[in-house]
Amino acid sequence: MRRVGLTGGIGSGKSAVSALLASYGAVVVDADLLAREVVAPGTPGLQRVVEAFGEDVLLPDGSLDRPALGRRVFGDPAALATLNGIVHPLVGERTQELTAQAERDGVRVLVHDVPLLVENGLAPLYDAVVVVAAEPATQLDRLVRLRGMDGADARARIAAQAPLADKLAVADHVVRNDGPLEELAPQVEALWRELAGG
Repeated sequence: MRRVGLTGGIGSGKSAVSALLASYGAVVVDADLLAREVVAPGTPGLQRVVEAFGEDVLLPDGSLDRPALGRRVFGDPAALATLNGIVHPLVGERTQELTAQAERDGVRVLVHDVPLLVENGLAPLYDAVVVVAAEPATQLDRLVRLRGMDGADARARIAAQAPLADKLAVADHVVRNDGPLEELAPQVEALWRELAGG
């Protein structure tokens, strides 16, 4: 089984690449989705987050108020470290479970969609690293226009991640994604042929 790390900055279009790879037959383990799963209502993860940050990070229905928690940890390294200390080990355990299942199922290509792959020094864990590359201006436009983010908030989120040059330095494959979706699909199809055949 080929283990592929997929990364890219916020607004780079990583999710679109991930979805296209899945359509060709890759099994995708999405770190962001797992980070939500491990703090879902009723989980030990959510209980630990509430113990660390208080009841005001919960919505009335008992689920995590992600924007409220984000405001608490963004720009506060100690708070972010506390949150990561809760969530990251749980995501790691779940990733191991899903990887073992993929191996048992005979999956050929397992894609780990990891936004902070470079920031956390995870590149050596994979057989290949794919970077979805978009210029900061493209990222900003997508975050503001498509996600409705405030411009200053979007710029801060982009700046908080490793610069594109750092991501490209660990890339085995690069998917350029500053254009429309029609330009993305042929690149991902070619990438899939390399990943599945290699």
